[in-house]
Amino acid sequence: MIKLVRISVFSLSILAFLSYLCVAEAADRPNVIAILTDDQGWGDLSIHGNLAINTPNIDKMAREGAQLERFFVSPVCSPTRAEFLTGRHHVRCGVYSTSAGGERVNADETMIGEVFKRAGYQTAAFGKWHSGMQAPYHPNSRGFDEFYGFCSGHWGNYFSPMLEHNGDLVTGEGFIIDDLTNRAMSYIDEHQQEPFFVYLPYNTPHSPMQVPERWYKKFAELELTQEDPNASEKQLLHTRAALAMCENIDWNVGRLLEKLDQLNLSENTIVLYFCDNGPNGKRYNGGMRGRKGSTDEGGVRSPLFIRWPAKIKPGTKVPQICSAMDLLPTLADMAGIEVTDTKPLDGISFAPLLYGNDANWPDRTLVHHWKGKVSVRSQQYRLDNNGRLYDIPNDPGQNQDINQEQPKVLARLKNVAKQFEQEMLADFGAEHDDRPFVIGHPDLKRTQIPARDGIPHGNIERSNRFPNDSFFLNWTSLDDSITWDCEVGETGDYKIELFYTCPKEDVGATVELSFGDTAITGTIAEAHDPPLAGMEHDRYPRAESYVKDFKRMTLGEIHLEKGNGTLKLQALEIPGSQVMDFRLMLLTRVDQ
Repeated sequence: MIKLVRISVFSLSILAFLSYLCVAEAADRPNVIAILTDDQGWGDLSIHGNLAINTPNIDKMAREGAQLERFFVSPVCSPTRAEFLTGRHHVRCGVYSTSAGGERVNADETMIGEVFKRAGYQTAAFGKWHSGMQAPYHPNSRGFDEFYGFCSGHWGNYFSPMLEHNGDLVTGEGFIIDDLTNRAMSYIDEHQQEPFFVYLPYNTPHSPMQVPERWYKKFAELELTQEDPNASEKQLLHTRAALAMCENIDWNVGRLLEKLDQLNLSENTIVLYFCDNGPNGKRYNGGMRGRKGSTDEGGVRSPLFIRWPAKIKPGTKVPQICSAMDLLPTLADMAGIEVTDTKPLDGISFAPLLYGNDANWPDRTLVHHWKGKVSVRSQQYRLDNNGRLYDIPNDPGQNQDINQEQPKVLARLKNVAKQFEQEMLADFGAEHDDRPFVIGHPDLKRTQIPARDGIPHGNIERSNRFPNDSFFLNWTSLDDSITWDCEVGETGDYKIELFYTCPKEDVGATVELSFGDTAITGTIAEAHDPPLAGMEHDRYPRAESYVKDFKRMTLGEIHLEKGNGTLKLQALEIPGSQVMDFRLMLLTRVDQ
């Protein structure tokens, strides 16, 4: 018996020693901070020749590390996020839209947060997720233990808005980019003794065009000498707001880098900075054709700056074409992490290029796609969606095709585009999407069910044609309802909370929430009738929905059985002229 105990103690000692080695190895690995901006074009930086803007902190970071001169992303936001997070083309990931479920990255994909978490990293994301709202698509289900921000494609207010913190709904503190940066810095402070991976997807300069006066006042009357001389005053107004938002980003990047200096973490922290697509307006972009939504050069070329003082020499320039898909394998390579249990990656590590070793770099092509449009980029040429070939170094504006001069190159790139269409797009799109909206998934205690994902029936209208951050109104009849086709992930009891507004004269409606044979009812008993908000901060007329300060109320508890069905919200009694304006439901699993 004593012999067995000795063996057990010895075994435990070995396990403890191996655990110590793993922790020690992780402690030696570099920290990683990935900063991704939203709708900022390649030309929205002073280092890229924009004379109207001053971005000293980002420019300095670029010069202190590596500048990738031909780095490419997707034409819009959710595909770029999918490619960064998985190392795979967004078409493979099931991303075909920017809203209503089409932004979700397939649940069987392995994300970068999971890769770094398995290697012993503390992982966090602060900002615009835009890769799925409910588990198993939620960031807390994808390797990020800490999340603060929002999961939709855009948000309706940037000043102390409703945000999410690990599934619960909270109120932000001040201007959103400042708030996200504060949260990231606090997290870094808390985890400075451990290797951390911080993903910081800022949501500006995406509309609505909101920015504090401190940043806007410089641009309010500024003459923009690099813009189209025929640009309208409205167009220039949008540009001024976007540039002000970019200067605010630069200030926050400076604060983040200063925090690393204060904590003596700069030397062994990899910081990268890139954008998710071309500019969200017609403004200076280095003479390139295309902007957000376009598969042309200006729609998919992004800055990428990587600073790692311990390993990357200042002033490093990388001319080879690279992609957002390359970031997962590259960062894992730089951190000494073996990437396992993932589907085959489309991206490749460009870490050797950062260290000055390009001897074995392959000749490659990149395929850019959005809404059926396909463009192919080689190191020198771009084949556009209309089958026209351009020599990009000599013709960045894609003004004169060279189809006649380069027939062999034209044929080769056309073949790449054809193969992509045949192999990748045959079963791609909304008509092939059978993924349910999952509520009550065992991964998370809370599930957000927004108006964005609901289907209105009868008189009910959406507040805006863009579903993200919208709400339902004009609920006036007992025949009206809102439904969600969904799947209950785990049998259990759930507390239901509604976020609503209702004027005093319409208080008293009785509503029912049902799923299959189970239903609960409740009454809108308290008036809450705030005005529409958002316009007071807009620097440019918005296209998206305005917002409200929605009130949170508990409807009751409902028992849900695991399986597919339709979640239905309807009124049983309407004593006034309407039921309520509805923003979202929050389901919280009740612990047994």
